[in-house]
Amino acid sequence: MTGKKRKYGKWVGGALGWAFGGPIGAALGFFMGMMFDDNSMAEDRTRVEGGNAERYRHRTRSGDFAASLIVLSGAVMKADERVLKSELNYVRDFFVKNFGEETAEHHLILLRDILKKEIPVREVCGQIRYFMEHPNRILLLQYLFGIAQADGAIDPREVQVIRTISHYLGISAKDFESIHAMFAGGGARTTRTRPIAEAYKILEVEESAADADVKHAYRRMATKYHPDKNRNVGEEYQQMAQDKFIKVQEAYDQIKKKRGMK
Repeated sequence: MTGKKRKYGKWVGGALGWAFGGPIGAALGFFMGMMFDDNSMAEDRTRVEGGNAERYRHRTRSGDFAASLIVLSGAVMKADERVLKSELNYVRDFFVKNFGEETAEHHLILLRDILKKEIPVREVCGQIRYFMEHPNRILLLQYLFGIAQADGAIDPREVQVIRTISHYLGISAKDFESIHAMFAGGGARTTRTRPIAEAYKILEVEESAADADVKHAYRRMATKYHPDKNRNVGEEYQQMAQDKFIKVQEAYDQIKKKRGMK
């Protein structure tokens, strides 16, 4: 066994907790890591399968979140029946920025393998929903929309796949539409170019709502998407939470100006 293989096996086994077991582990083909380093894999298998799964629920580690991203990345990239270089670059840039070159390379190797397989989306999402807190699932959805718009236009088939993923993740229709509205028009819209209807969707409130209800919706959304809510997935994911937080503020400012609210 070479040093490189052992190092790869330890990365696969050591980076993950709950994500090793179940549909995510199967989709990632973790038998490769097991071949390279049986001991490192066995430790995490025991953690998840040794009767203490409940103990680890809602304790999402960086590796768990990354494994979820890479599996569902494949599902979205395959949605329009073509895998674009812009999408691969988006995934690579995200992982390089957040994990470094070496770890990004490992993730891309796994992604290439995943793209050749049928991905059990419902089962994978069920595992993520069980272990991952809601704010982290919201960040995951934002990342998937980022992949979809990597080529400058979001294909309806990609939206449908993300909608299905959102449903299986236990994310409400309003939350989904709020995130979708963030990326409408390629994500380049500002308060000057965004239709007012999209601003209301971002705040998850009806256009007919009273001013007091709009203010309440803003306070609720600002609290819900505050970056502090997502600290348990590590600092590397704070930018996604910050992006949503900014969009909420922009949408509220747009609605206030339109209505003449104080």
